[in-house]
Amino acid sequence: MKRPSKTFEIALSGIACAFAAIALTVGSYVDWFVAAGYLLAIFALMVPLSRGFYWGEALALIGAVLIAFFASGLGIFRLLPFIAFFGWHPLVNHLELRFVKKKWQYGVCFLAKAVWFDLAMWLAWAVFVPIFGLESATWYPFVSRFFFLVLFVGGTLFFAVYDYMMFLCQRSVDAVIRRIRR
Repeated sequence: MKRPSKTFEIALSGIACAFAAIALTVGSYVDWFVAAGYLLAIFALMVPLSRGFYWGEALALIGAVLIAFFASGLGIFRLLPFIAFFGWHPLVNHLELRFVKKKWQYGVCFLAKAVWFDLAMWLAWAVFVPIFGLESATWYPFVSRFFFLVLFVGGTLFFAVYDYMMFLCQRSVDAVIRRIRR
């Protein structure tokens, strides 16, 4: 199989960048669409990875974040979790599948990614609570009292499910791109 041209990589990454930027921008403006915008952007950024375009995905991610940042009126706070973790996670998963060969290395990679996820959520918590006034929420006293337990146990359990689902999503994107190619 011959290697695709650089123009194909640029075009595919540009399309992924455009869809991700649109999803992130709409998520920045519409409160209930933030999580869906993140997921749509992640799926869009998985498309270059399905062809093995690592640099294309990284540059599409950076471009999508910059476009969404400027298009959302410099709304960095809505994009912060995506910048800190969710945008880079598919690339790290793909690199893990490519370069990790031994079972114990998967465990080390999972622990490193789980710590990265927990730290990104801690950053989001530190930023979102004062900005969005979450101190008045009914669940806030419980979470603030047991914050580190909720963060590190609950966050790691949530990340285990999320990480597994992202591996499955990447496989589904790979299958769709293979079908389109035929």
